Amino acid sequence: MITAAADGSALSNPGPAGWAWYVDEDRWAAGGWPHGTNNMGELMAVLDLLRQTAHLDDELHVLCDSQYAINCITKWTPGWKRRGWRKADGKPVMNVEILQELDAAMEGRRVSFEWVKGHAGHAMNERADELARAVATAYRDGTEIQHGPGFGVVTAGDSVSTPPGSVQDEDLFSIAADLASEEKPNPTPEFSASEVLGAAAGLQAELVARTRELLDATTRTSPLKLFELLHPDCVRHDSSGRIHTYQRMMQGLKPLELQPRVDVLGLEELADGVVLLRWRLTLGSRRQVVSSLWQQVDGNWRLRFEQTTPVL
Repeated sequence: MITAAADGSALSNPGPAGWAWYVDEDRWAAGGWPHGTNNMGELMAVLDLLRQTAHLDDELHVLCDSQYAINCITKWTPGWKRRGWRKADGKPVMNVEILQELDAAMEGRRVSFEWVKGHAGHAMNERADELARAVATAYRDGTEIQHGPGFGVVTAGDSVSTPPGSVQDEDLFSIAADLASEEKPNPTPEFSASEVLGAAAGLQAELVARTRELLDATTRTSPLKLFELLHPDCVRHDSSGRIHTYQRMMQGLKPLELQPRVDVLGLEELADGVVLLRWRLTLGSRRQVVSSLWQQVDGNWRLRFEQTTPVL
């Protein structure tokens, strides 16, 4: 059995928020948002713990000081689902996106919950609280966030620093080549020239819309919206040369301070269901050129790889 403490923290509530789960000093993880609530943190801590232990067969015993989180997961969710994720009084359920993901993550798992009194000297609970509060404080102060080692898989906060400009364009096209080499179940049908042009225009409009959605502040702090837009193998190389994993991005993307402008530079189909969108992002006086590789999965376009280069 794996025993872990899960906790959330929010400054001002709502305000800068953090979450954390803790097993021991070699197995813990933390994350958060620039703006969130304590309850969001409590739920997200359990959700990330479930995700990072999904590859294990061990029973999971979760220590929580939040009756809200325990009741949401163990008591209230079935009724909310029957009512279309609404409470008995007809009002919408709060934090529904995280709760829906928790409901899916709990399926087939052996998980028990134990309530522990917060700030009462319970060592594991105190450590989880300390880690969650540290993330909230880091968001408030604009300092580096410690995401932790995780649980033997790519962690929620994995990020690798590389010197600016060290990422080569060949990386993007090697990914596309690998995807192109995958066996396709159906041959590509033939279309007339007008149909091809119309399809290309429609595809460009769809990908631009999804790109703008990823730039939206609401999307960037919503795990469910990010889940719908990002491919599980997504990797992003930002303009400073940092490499962001899917797990890191799912913790939330920093909201943009200025209104973004998107200008398409080109669209190229690299393989069946794999498209390269090249575009310019303008934020005030700053401009960046972005290469985005989109892959179609089950009829939906998801971002698979992205590389950003500053325009000097």
